[in-house]
Amino acid sequence: MNIVEKIAGELNIKLSQATSAVEMLDEGSTVPFISRYRKEATGGLDDSQLRLLDERLGYLRELEARKETILKSIKEQEKLTPEVEKSIIESDNKTQLEDIYLPYKPKRRTKAQIAKEAGLEELSNKLLNDPSLDPEKTAEQYLNKEKNILTAKDALDGARHILMESFAENSDLVSFFREYLWNNAILKCEVQKDKEAIGAKFKDYFDYQEPVNKIPSHRALAVMRGQNEEILRYSLQLEEDIEFQCLQRIANTFNIQDKKRLADSWLLKVVQTTWKIKFYLKLELELISRLRDIAETEAINVFANNLKNLLMGAPAGSRTTLGLDPGIRTGVKVVVVDGTGKLLEHTVVYPHQPRNDWHGSIEVLNKLCVKHKVELVSIGNGTASRETDKLVNELKKLSPTLNLTSIMISEAGASVYSASELASKEFPDLDVSFRGAVSIARRLQDPLAELVKIEPKAIGVGQYQHDVNQVKLSKSLNNVMEDCVNAVGVNVNTASAPLLSCIAGLNERVANNIIEFRDKNGGFTTRSQLKKVPRLGDKAFEQAAGFLRIVDGKNPLDSSSVHPEAYSIVEKILKEKQKSIKEILGDAVFLKSLNAQDYTDENFGIPTVKDILSELDKPGLDPRPEFKTAKFKDGIETIKDLKAGLILEGVVTNVANFGAFVDIGVHQDGLVHKSLLANHFVKDPNDFVKVGQIVKVKVLEVDLNRKRIQLSMKLTEAASAKPGHNAAPKHKIKKDKELSNSSLGDALMAAYKK
Repeated sequence: MNIVEKIAGELNIKLSQATSAVEMLDEGSTVPFISRYRKEATGGLDDSQLRLLDERLGYLRELEARKETILKSIKEQEKLTPEVEKSIIESDNKTQLEDIYLPYKPKRRTKAQIAKEAGLEELSNKLLNDPSLDPEKTAEQYLNKEKNILTAKDALDGARHILMESFAENSDLVSFFREYLWNNAILKCEVQKDKEAIGAKFKDYFDYQEPVNKIPSHRALAVMRGQNEEILRYSLQLEEDIEFQCLQRIANTFNIQDKKRLADSWLLKVVQTTWKIKFYLKLELELISRLRDIAETEAINVFANNLKNLLMGAPAGSRTTLGLDPGIRTGVKVVVVDGTGKLLEHTVVYPHQPRNDWHGSIEVLNKLCVKHKVELVSIGNGTASRETDKLVNELKKLSPTLNLTSIMISEAGASVYSASELASKEFPDLDVSFRGAVSIARRLQDPLAELVKIEPKAIGVGQYQHDVNQVKLSKSLNNVMEDCVNAVGVNVNTASAPLLSCIAGLNERVANNIIEFRDKNGGFTTRSQLKKVPRLGDKAFEQAAGFLRIVDGKNPLDSSSVHPEAYSIVEKILKEKQKSIKEILGDAVFLKSLNAQDYTDENFGIPTVKDILSELDKPGLDPRPEFKTAKFKDGIETIKDLKAGLILEGVVTNVANFGAFVDIGVHQDGLVHKSLLANHFVKDPNDFVKVGQIVKVKVLEVDLNRKRIQLSMKLTEAASAKPGHNAAPKHKIKKDKELSNSSLGDALMAAYKK
């Protein structure tokens, strides 16, 4: 198999694009660097395409290595035929490859192997090839005291095990049944005895069934969690006609028929036992595993997409911010940070029960805002958040000259940061509770810079993140963080170690070395100084330099995304037009008058030159959207305040395959099912809403007992309530033309029912 050709075909790209990308990945180049600075070589492949290419490259290389191992194993057994070798070489996935290898795979001593050692393989072959033989009488010829074959029944049992193993190792059958069951099996779920009360959250699945290949990821993971918590019990079910067709398939494959010959009945029972013990039990586990893999992959993709939208959320900017971490009994933790995120002051106020120092709290906050010229107020959305929001709104009314902008911020992961080693280093003398308030303030100023300090899984924009493969989840989320950080770029003189470690070509150790270097020598004034940082070699500099920005340095280009390797292009323009760099920066008219083709050379093509001209037009342009705030409705503070028909403003906090969760300020997110997102069909909610987006919603229904809020974004027409999902969709049995009813079918079913 030519791996690069296969990848090019799968991704529908040119062979030259795939070849260049693979070569650069093998040389140690990173996805962000290749995507941004090697467009000529890859034909403009973006981050997503390159990530997929890298993933497939790893899979296919593992597949080729496994083929070599299998071929070597079969060859050593002296069983490698040209046909087997060809099928192995041509297999294009690991499952198919393992099916082919199954008959040759070294295994523990099975009943079939024991029977073969007792000389019963000849008996099994005789009965299979000549069903006119009498099984009992033929078996009597193979009695063997030494091998403990004392009766004809013992001999027939051994022959049966030999045939069962042979039937079950037929790769064509295994492959057929795998897909046939996937397309026809039903997952049936029910509540375990006396678990209705404690398992109320799984009520939707107490009596649930759905074709296994149609189950959305969130339902599959919910059912599996329910079984893990011993609330639910699920299994794969087949309709009788489906099982009948499977039995016929085995019989037809080995030319077993019902012609009323002496061995026909015995062979049909072998078929039935093989299906039940060898095929169905194994494939049931495999299909459940397949369902889990698909569901996990989809859940991870949803989590990654939500994380990307959250990280790329609008930054409020470098403005002095008041951070509030709400609490009731323990008070509201208050911090003030300057535009760079530096902690200026901290205290605690107690506006809520039991102290109820409402006016005193407002006075304290007012003094802090006046003293530090606060512009923004960031309020954590946890316990007492709406009450604290009300406190801030009263402050704004009493002191309108402050001109404060307040916003509720997700505090997910703030406690994780507070207790982290990084927080301890940043604030060694600050109480853990105040560290969380600092994080809440900073994530309003720049969500990307602050959230990279927290393990992605703790940020809380996914569902069932604890139920999925943690290695795959971490890899996916780390890739998202890397892509987002590099898309925005970082100020090398202010960035934290976690932010720097996300830059292409850098790691945690080099990031810490950068910080130590700037602490010792002062801020960087040129990008070239980065080469003096220990362990930041030429390759790392090549990968990272374009994403590391030096604000107010010696060379204005160092604050742009123009890579140092391409400065010569800019110098060529300046020399030709007799202008200075400061004259052309931001001069859109001048830059648009230039022809990119005039400045290409053997190293840089039109895509790179166009990127350079675009960057010179708007140097350091942040790709993130403009900062906006949502306003929660006064008087709506808890779920009890809600009633059907209310129109509210909210913020999308999470997007799943089935819809979007929206924070409307009542400490419980509401769900907008995807059928209620718009007045037209929405296939994928991610195409319509994003995490952090401000939306208007209508309250459709409130379930106080289950703390569920159903919302609609169909504000211009009556929205239908409760899109149901419990009933199993109608499914059609796909009948194989080969497997028509017959006397053989009657006999198989009779054997099966026995």
